[in-house]
Amino acid sequence: MERAARHALPADVWDFVSGGSGAEETLAANRAAVRRIALVPRVLRDVAHCALETTLFGAPQAMPVATAPIAYHSLVHPEGELAGARAAKAAGVPFTASTLSSCPIEDIAAIGGTVWFQLYWLRDRKATFELVERAEAAGCAALVLTVDVPWMGRRLRDVRNRFVLPPGVEAANLAWGSASEAHRVQTSGSAVATHTQAAFTPSLTWADVEELRRRTRLPLILKGVLDPQDARRAADTGVDGVVVSNHGGRQLDGAVAAIDALGAVAEEAGGDCRVLLDSGIRSGTDVLRALALGADAVLVGRPVLWGLAAAGEPGVAHVLHLLAAELRDALGLAGCDGVAAAREIRTVRGAG
Repeated sequence: MERAARHALPADVWDFVSGGSGAEETLAANRAAVRRIALVPRVLRDVAHCALETTLFGAPQAMPVATAPIAYHSLVHPEGELAGARAAKAAGVPFTASTLSSCPIEDIAAIGGTVWFQLYWLRDRKATFELVERAEAAGCAALVLTVDVPWMGRRLRDVRNRFVLPPGVEAANLAWGSASEAHRVQTSGSAVATHTQAAFTPSLTWADVEELRRRTRLPLILKGVLDPQDARRAADTGVDGVVVSNHGGRQLDGAVAAIDALGAVAEEAGGDCRVLLDSGIRSGTDVLRALALGADAVLVGRPVLWGLAAAGEPGVAHVLHLLAAELRDALGLAGCDGVAAAREIRTVRGAG
């Protein structure tokens, strides 16, 4: 799917989708760290019925996977987020719609599956809370607040390409539409980075999280947590879940690989605060690795876009089908009759 997507996309769009920040050290580290996790399977266990189903934030789902929030799906396919949302609904997993989605949240939610809404904290607080109200009114099942983007990381591929959104691709949930800075070619640098710097506040704090917790009835998830102390504070603030994530290697270059941070965060969050992993998941075996290290579920990002770019809705459906088939295979061969049993699997970190 990755190869097919690369062939299908213009070079600058491919770089926007696949690139990371800085020297892309963290981008590479995510995959290297996942590959270093070796699983220690158990034997002589009845795995004739190997179940993938789980429950997250009070809702059943077909497997411990959700799609990650990614901006501007229409960059890679004309149907944008609508195609991915339909595929996720058919697969029985949540679809996470970005604040910067290229289709309105109301249209995405109208597909009828489980939809989570990812929130960026805008400089305009009134507009931020209006987005929350729209997500609630549309029937979204959870709110995912991204906390690791005071501004966009310096993504050198986009800088070199002077990346700009093409006509017809816009942040449909925001008022600027096609008149935003993201559509204006810069004398140097990325127009999308200029746009996000103008739109997002670098002043998001725990006080804002506390206010959001008071003002929304939805389960609240913080995405971008790597330090166990932040996980503990999130749990104490009444947050329902944290996503251990370095934004797919697209923010602080040199940040710890997400899966290397997972165990300590899972230990510290505890209680009713669910822990999810994002950044570097590429297979069902990777999902099992995350579960064994303490995750309740994972978010899958780039593979969903690869499927969308390669074949639209059927492409996303195929990616999710592969993950389910691979996860069932990995669970059974590890001696697990279901998702809960994955917590009993020991792991060993290899040299790479």
